[in-house]
Amino acid sequence: MSPKRGDRAAPPPSGDEYDLRCATTEAADGWEHLARQAAGNLRRAFERIRATPRAADRPDRQHRLKGKLGTGVFKGQELERWQYEVTGAGRIWYLLDDADRTAWITYAGTGHPKATD
Repeated sequence: MSPKRGDRAAPPPSGDEYDLRCATTEAADGWEHLARQAAGNLRRAFERIRATPRAADRPDRQHRLKGKLGTGVFKGQELERWQYEVTGAGRIWYLLDDADRTAWITYAGTGHPKATD
C-alpha cells in the first residue's frame, strides 16, 4: 500500500530488521485505531516485531498462532502467522515473509479477531 498525502511516515528498516506493512485496508484502519487508543504499547509492538518477529521470551505477548491459524496465504505463499498482544484485547496478527524480510499485518484492532471466536 503506497502512502498518500497525510499518511504517517514510518522509517525504513535497517540491518536485519523486518519491514512492517499492512496487507489490507482493514488492517491499516485497525492500526490507526490502536494508535489512538494505545500509542505507547503500539510503538513497543512495532519495534519488537520489526527487530524480533519470532521472539519467544514473552509468549504472553508475542507468539505463533496454533493449529489452522498458525499459517496464512499471502500473495500465493503460505507464511507463518504470529500474534502480538498490544493491550488486554488489542491484537496484531502478522505473516512473516522471510524472503522479503516483511511482516505483513493482516489484522490490527482493539478487540479479538473474529477468527478466534
